[in-house]
Amino acid sequence: MRPLTMVDLKSQYEKIKPDVDKAIQFVIDNTQFIKGDAVKEFENELATYLGVKHVIGCANGTDALQIAMMALGLKPGDEVITTNFTFIATVEVIALLGLKPILVDVYPDTYNININELKKAISPKTKAIVPVHLFGQCAHMESLMEIAKQHNLFVIEDNAQAIGADYTFSSGITKKAGTIGHIGCTSFFPSKNLGCYGDGGALFTNDDELAEQIASIVNHGMKKRYYHDRIGVNSRLDTIQAAILRIKLPKLDEYILARQEVASYYTKAFQEIAEIDTPKIDSFTSHVFHQYTMRIKGGKREALKSFLESKNVPAMIYYPVPLHTQKAFLEFKDDRDFPITEELCNEVLSLPMHTELDEEQLTYITNSVIEFFENN
Repeated sequence: MRPLTMVDLKSQYEKIKPDVDKAIQFVIDNTQFIKGDAVKEFENELATYLGVKHVIGCANGTDALQIAMMALGLKPGDEVITTNFTFIATVEVIALLGLKPILVDVYPDTYNININELKKAISPKTKAIVPVHLFGQCAHMESLMEIAKQHNLFVIEDNAQAIGADYTFSSGITKKAGTIGHIGCTSFFPSKNLGCYGDGGALFTNDDELAEQIASIVNHGMKKRYYHDRIGVNSRLDTIQAAILRIKLPKLDEYILARQEVASYYTKAFQEIAEIDTPKIDSFTSHVFHQYTMRIKGGKREALKSFLESKNVPAMIYYPVPLHTQKAFLEFKDDRDFPITEELCNEVLSLPMHTELDEEQLTYITNSVIEFFENN
């Protein structure tokens, strides 16, 4: 059996090696390292895949979130509501811009932002909502957009983990994750479902004016060279990374299907284990399984994780510490309680999830988990 890893980028690369190597060499030969043709070509191709008018590449997913807030004209002191159960990047950019992060709890089964808690958190200072499509499925965007419209709020989708997921509205209309709010943001970090071989990110929007502002902000606030219309940043998508992403984008649906098959294998194997809550998929969204994250009940998570490690099965905790207890955000702490987030931080465990897992590996992983619960 091949060694188990949380992500197997090497095996994935070997399958597309000739095309990737050729694409990289083409950029080197043409020396278009910054704002080369591959960047615009990738942006256009991704826009077509997503069904959105504009895609603007940037240096990473964290920058994408910050640039979105800059483009929307949010001012210091404005409140931005987001989830307490997410990677720190979602919240740190809010604080970096002098905005105030307002954290709310999540649903216990999908781990996405709780709409009822969101409603309670809206104040006269609220200017934006940042739903996170955690682990690969969409937050409840239809309800969220209705709330945003009612209160005249911007919506920035953190789509770093769910690119390619489909959201179906009650009308039957389907849209891709990241294309529903005012701006969608994503990351092309190597381990993402659509990952490059370094850092990379992008923003999506159907708003022509916002797209123009975003394109200016990512490039020092310039629209015309050396004419700076606004304060911007230096956050461009690297041409080599764009060239790699052009090779991988046509395979994204294939990669998603492979992940979904792995998830189905896990869920079927664990359905009789009372101490495991396998991921729930909401009826309005597909799940692209950036992570396969379970809840381990009965205080057995740490013991299971240690047992799996003894069997050379990697397992990770995303995320072990609620954001409201992180030292970096203590100044924003208020009197809200987050019982679900705190439970999740004590119970979640993620198993290996990537496109290259084979049946021998999956059998070994699931049998190891089952063995633990048969003896504990």
